[in-house]
Amino acid sequence: MTTATAPPTVRQRVEQLAGERITALQRGYLADEAKAVAALARLRRGAGREAGQLPDLWNLVDVTPLHEPHNGAQALSERELVCAEDALHVALTLWALHQQSRREAKMHQSGSRGKPRGVGAAVRRMMKPGEIDEPLRKRLVRAGTAPDLTALAQRLRDIVLLLRRDQFPLDYALLAGQLYRWQQPGGPDDVRREWGRSFHAWHEEDQNAGRQTPGGTATNTDTADTTHTDKDAS
Repeated sequence: MTTATAPPTVRQRVEQLAGERITALQRGYLADEAKAVAALARLRRGAGREAGQLPDLWNLVDVTPLHEPHNGAQALSERELVCAEDALHVALTLWALHQQSRREAKMHQSGSRGKPRGVGAAVRRMMKPGEIDEPLRKRLVRAGTAPDLTALAQRLRDIVLLLRRDQFPLDYALLAGQLYRWQQPGGPDDVRREWGRSFHAWHEEDQNAGRQTPGGTATNTDTADTTHTDKDAS
């Protein structure tokens, strides 16, 4: 007897689309492909800004696949599409800012239970082993208490700049899903809990995980398989 598979949620579809788009752009950027380099330059100008402010990015933040039914899931409502587009805009533009001038390291890397790559884990990873850096912790708290998505994007931008400095990666597909969830009733509380879990899930032995190695390659690889069910990766 065959068990029916539940259709993907909107959040899962947003995560998958973000992962596919960013993985393709990242691969092209690291290969110094002119089209990908130009796309990243355009995207990073949108970091911390609202989606509608830069029409130049509309074809890069393309939610066309979400307009079609997918694996048994219904087409998204207008409200769901707006939230999905805003989430993808923030995730893609922050990734572009993070990846800027990093030609040998992948700044988008998918997380897992053993290798959390969420916002909480990323902030914890920047702290010295065994210590809690209060200014960094307060940045995470400030992001978590943002009153709206625009403020959240601006506060995440500050964190991303620190991650770029230290060459620590982030799971931007997961972030896109969290940004989508943030815009739903009860969403901010859920996302804050996910960030808190990943903050505490990080282990000191992961201090250098994801950094660029002396040979010029990152210690972890990215993947387009970004449908997250393990919240410890958050």
